[in-house]
Amino acid sequence: MGVLVPSSEPPALEVHDLSVSLGRTPVLDSVSFEVAPGELLSLMGPNGSGKTTLLRAIVGLERPARGTVRLDGRDLREVPVHRRGIGLLLQEAALFPRRTVYENVAYGPLVQGRPLAEADTEAHQALELVRMQGFEERDPATLSGGERQRVALARTIAAHPRVVLLDEPFAAIDAGVRAGLRGEFRHVLAERGIATVHVTHDREEGLFLGDRVAILLGGRLRTVGAPATVHDEPPDVETARFLGYNVLPEGAGWVAFRPEAARLDPVGSAGPSVEVLAVGFTGRGSLVVVRSTSGERLEVELDRAAVLPRPGERRVLNWERSLRFSRRA
Repeated sequence: MGVLVPSSEPPALEVHDLSVSLGRTPVLDSVSFEVAPGELLSLMGPNGSGKTTLLRAIVGLERPARGTVRLDGRDLREVPVHRRGIGLLLQEAALFPRRTVYENVAYGPLVQGRPLAEADTEAHQALELVRMQGFEERDPATLSGGERQRVALARTIAAHPRVVLLDEPFAAIDAGVRAGLRGEFRHVLAERGIATVHVTHDREEGLFLGDRVAILLGGRLRTVGAPATVHDEPPDVETARFLGYNVLPEGAGWVAFRPEAARLDPVGSAGPSVEVLAVGFTGRGSLVVVRSTSGERLEVELDRAAVLPRPGERRVLNWERSLRFSRRA
């Protein structure tokens, strides 16, 4: 699947027809996409979909069976990992334990052979950009998880990468810190004009952060586009399920609808019968988990004013604004 980037600039990163196998097991199948300078592409998919393998192939840690990775038009096939100009941030910050915060951040420019004064300037600018000035002499072991990730980002951008790959960088961060931190990362990377691929299995995070969103399922790229378009127009039933749609068999295909578009009517109403499994408060309203007679587990979001059913009761499920897929979709 080739997708045009929403920019007049040439793409910084181009992935074309990329396929990777681990032993005899195919992991990625003909993946293609582009990322423009300053753009953040959210790559979403469940565990085991091939997201991390794709990042490893881009950075040069996995050799593709087929396809190309280009940076600013240059084929990276024979370029070693350390010369690709690609930064990689993992779930764990992986800072050097025997170096101070400043030494961690200055490491990249110094390894690149830049003069000491230039490396010093880059390190201080990067720390200021991520709001970690004043922490230069701190031991990384004394930092919080969010602070370590900020330092890891500063270390990455001080090396002036053209592309940054983020592999679930906020997964181990407390929820109270995560919301602010991901917004800061987005701002810093865009300000530096860095093309970014952000991997996450968190649908809300991916839709919030991405200029565009890509869905990877079973090693295949199912769709790439604006967050609202990808959310509202999934191309197949598997993508709809991943995006949180309820899916029920209907005739020769499937019907899919959002939990917030569903309602629970009294027994005797027209519609499929369901059993209530669980009811819980979510902050915005209530979530009711039900099971259809064919065994599907479905979710219904109700507002605060709704009269809630009890577990074990039966109701009739109805919905609005549905999508339909054939069995081939």
